[in-house]
Amino acid sequence: MDLAYVCEWEKWPKSSHCPSVALACAWSCRNLIAFTTDLRNDDQDLTHMIHILDTEHPWDVHSIDSEHREAITCLEWDQSGSRLLSADADGQIRCWSMADHLANSWESPVGSLVEGDPIVALSWLHNGVKLALHVEKSAASSFGEKFSRVKFSPSLTLFGGKPMEGWIAVTVSGLVTVSLLKPSGQVLTSTESLCRLRSRVALADIAFTGGGNIVVATADGSSASPVQFYKVCVSVVSEKCRIDTEILPSLFMRCTTDLNRKDKFPAITHLKFLARDMSEQVLLCASSQTHSLVECWSLRKEGLPVNNIFQQISPVVGDKQPMILKWRILSATNDLDRVSAVALPKLPISLTNTDLKVASDTQFYPGLGLALAFHDGSVHIVHRLSLQTMAVFYSSAAPRSMDEPAIKRPRSTVPAVHFKAMQLSWTSLALVGIDNHGKLNMLRISPSMGHALDVPLALRHLLFLLEYCMVTGYDWWDILLHVQPAMVQSLVEKLHEEYTRQSAALQQVLSTRILAMKASLCKLSPCTVTRVCDYHAKLFLIAVSSTLRSLLRPHYLNTPDKSPGDRLTEICSKIADVDIDKVMINLKTEEFVLDMNTLQALQQLLQWVGDFVLYLLASLPNQGSPLRPGHSFLRDGTSLGILRELMVVIRIWGLLKPSCLPVYTATSDTQDSMSLLFRLLTKLWICCRDEGPTSEPDEALVDECCLLPSQLLIPSLDWLPVSDGLVSRLQPKQPLRLHFGRAPTLPSSAAASQLDGLARAPGQPKIDHLRRLHLGAYPTEECKTCTRCGCVTMLKSPNKTTAVKQWEQRWIKNCLCGGLWRRMRLSYP
Repeated sequence: MDLAYVCEWEKWPKSSHCPSVALACAWSCRNLIAFTTDLRNDDQDLTHMIHILDTEHPWDVHSIDSEHREAITCLEWDQSGSRLLSADADGQIRCWSMADHLANSWESPVGSLVEGDPIVALSWLHNGVKLALHVEKSAASSFGEKFSRVKFSPSLTLFGGKPMEGWIAVTVSGLVTVSLLKPSGQVLTSTESLCRLRSRVALADIAFTGGGNIVVATADGSSASPVQFYKVCVSVVSEKCRIDTEILPSLFMRCTTDLNRKDKFPAITHLKFLARDMSEQVLLCASSQTHSLVECWSLRKEGLPVNNIFQQISPVVGDKQPMILKWRILSATNDLDRVSAVALPKLPISLTNTDLKVASDTQFYPGLGLALAFHDGSVHIVHRLSLQTMAVFYSSAAPRSMDEPAIKRPRSTVPAVHFKAMQLSWTSLALVGIDNHGKLNMLRISPSMGHALDVPLALRHLLFLLEYCMVTGYDWWDILLHVQPAMVQSLVEKLHEEYTRQSAALQQVLSTRILAMKASLCKLSPCTVTRVCDYHAKLFLIAVSSTLRSLLRPHYLNTPDKSPGDRLTEICSKIADVDIDKVMINLKTEEFVLDMNTLQALQQLLQWVGDFVLYLLASLPNQGSPLRPGHSFLRDGTSLGILRELMVVIRIWGLLKPSCLPVYTATSDTQDSMSLLFRLLTKLWICCRDEGPTSEPDEALVDECCLLPSQLLIPSLDWLPVSDGLVSRLQPKQPLRLHFGRAPTLPSSAAASQLDGLARAPGQPKIDHLRRLHLGAYPTEECKTCTRCGCVTMLKSPNKTTAVKQWEQRWIKNCLCGGLWRRMRLSYP
């Protein structure tokens, strides 16, 4: 493990951020991090704040006055990573969602309240979606073998089996409260006691079973008391929420039954299920003032022995033997320094009790380790079943031997800097910790866990997790932390190879996601930076093509099997004529008739298509240079075919409304630029189309392309948005020191320098990358920018036509690359 960056608060004279008493932290699958602080003013009044940041821009933190009256005790993201629950010590629960789908604009429209009863555990209800990772099949060709859906029932379902949204919480007085979000927007809340004899609950955690039930674990804080478990069933009866509870087998920590340790660890300080959907395994930590001990327990079904007398009366045969549930200890640690925080893995790798041997293997599979933070400032990654140490990180003190007993270490009178709250990323390759000074620390966790892995094996680990993110739609920022420039080429090639092995239907679903993934990988190496331009252009081309094709409507209602878009593709692929008018004659032009205002509103997108075709053809004589943007398109028959289809559509629309045609600056007034470009594009497409044998462009075509700059003015394309992210600028073993609220001057790298050369300089006029509109050097309209690629677009639409709204609706939640939007701050000269 090593430190990637640290972000801290600026010192203000009149107010200051200080760590919350009950510090809470949560990490979403979209790589958004939420954590709490208390804002203290001159009068020593505290405001309980929630801070939400994107890991790529940690300085651009969005701070929310939570309006919680007491300290915030819990934070919990939903499975989509777009909504956040917060709960406090007064029993108030608030549900936060993005305003206008912006990662730095949040609102809380709904919530619930158990007045005066502090919340100790909180969770969203399970939606029934569970994916299993089969690590042993990581070399399989099909994604279906590597990642399979597990039969898992939602906590509650609506009519038709749709999962009902809501949350469940446990209070300090032993109450369980469930709130359901009805489709109408109303909140249905019910509260019930966990058992008839209510008792104080100091610690609790929530997990889910495959049958749709909920399991709650509670402890009163004393290691001399049992850890209780309850089954909770939620249902809706007569428009009211009903909660039924049942007591499950309990357990006593092993350290309390040992006479030598009976009073050594008087308090239970941490209680966690190993996973939200793994209610059979629980982690317990008992502590004294100076030391801690961790135990891992598993719930098993065991046969109940039957006395011989009863067996003679009614013999027990086969499966008829009575079974009971019983907690059995799996492993326990020796005496440790006092544990300050625990972080559990989120990767759904299922392990059985027989998998303890994995802990001693030299190969590490991500998701097998959990993190323990100690008061001496160290962080240990331990195997989640055997609790064997796999890696160690020391924040401030000098490294010590892992075998050195904790009791022998000298203690300082000054409290060490240590993590009060921690969270592992969704691939377990990164760890965020909030220390007792309020600083945010981002740690990289190596897939090898310190073991010497050869390069192919390290690549296989990263490739497996990239595929997992591709299938689930999770953000892969934490994987990029471990990609070295020398790995990029191999990773992109292997990722493409695995993608091509999938079925055609799955390839279509994942087509844009793999392009975005390749683009983010290629940003990390100076040798592949220009490919980023091609991947972004291809994403835009696919989006433009699908939108324009969707505008085509059949002339008659009794349509044949194929849509106008499909017929367009079929005819353009069959007819290889270089004359655009001859291709157009074979189409039913009545299917291309659109409203005049719609055609005019699409002009900017049609202009981009025309400019892009002109640029590609003009760059054909320089095709031997792979460092030139657009190089990969010159041998991509599929993309050239899409461009050819769009040129035909634009030609037809130009007959209806000439002002929607792309505008070219030609040296001759009589020149038909569209026909010229279509003829050259068709010749290039014939050389590399999928149906026929590939060949090199002949000299006549190259010569004609050489003459293009003398016939038409070649446009300068905006290949890449300006990205101010830090993942491409992070250096190994060189952590960055950042400040919240202050944009840093990031160190340059070879890849970052080349990226900056392909984007507009900060002082140059900006462009709306989705609408292709010029915004000026200092835009006056409110804009939003992508958290990943830096794409900029206006927040409000300047056009009200249906076709433009359809185009803009595609990007209301996410950017072209799948990244989240954040509001841009207006800059002034």
